[in-house]
Amino acid sequence: MQIDYCEFPADALYDLENNVWVRLDERKRARVGITSVHSALAGKLNEVKFKPTGTLLQRGHVVATIESVRYFGAVRAPLTGRLDEVNHALEKSPKLANDYPYEAGWFALIEPSQPSREISGLIDLRTAVERITSQIRELRVHCFKAYPDHEIWEIGVECAGVLVRLNDLMKRISLTEVVHVVSDDPTADIEMVRWSDESGQQLLESRQEGKLMHFIVRKVS
Repeated sequence: MQIDYCEFPADALYDLENNVWVRLDERKRARVGITSVHSALAGKLNEVKFKPTGTLLQRGHVVATIESVRYFGAVRAPLTGRLDEVNHALEKSPKLANDYPYEAGWFALIEPSQPSREISGLIDLRTAVERITSQIRELRVHCFKAYPDHEIWEIGVECAGVLVRLNDLMKRISLTEVVHVVSDDPTADIEMVRWSDESGQQLLESRQEGKLMHFIVRKVS
């Protein structure tokens, strides 16, 4: 389910105090990750460090630390228990938690020590919608289909000028990197679709917020 463009799967439970999600397996072990709101607030992650597996955690204790250029924070345990497993892929590719927070970007697997008492303290999506909506709007969170590696803000510039700068950037960045383009040109939506068709680059998302158009572009060729 999307809430103001931020994804929140219906099959997860949520600890909104710490902005983490939980999925329980058949053994009641809890797979834990950060929400799309947490990911957006943190920014493009460049480092993830985990507590050692086997660590005994109280609810609210730190499972991992995350860091970006603008942020240093923690991923906190939503349940008391033992840290059974961590997602080592995040140590090599931290941005997985930005791009795929509910799948490949999960953080930890916890064996709860008192599941019957603490799981009831988590909330499902239906119960959480109103609180999530308020949080997104109060914090002015912007979620996108892929987290940007680069940004181009061009206000008061014709779209032709924006595309010149975008083409120049595309020559310098690596394959699969993502660019967030912001423009107030009223023809930008048409021009960006045309540019994507002609350049072969992937236009992942376009949307209007007020007078501004936002575009998410991935380099694929």
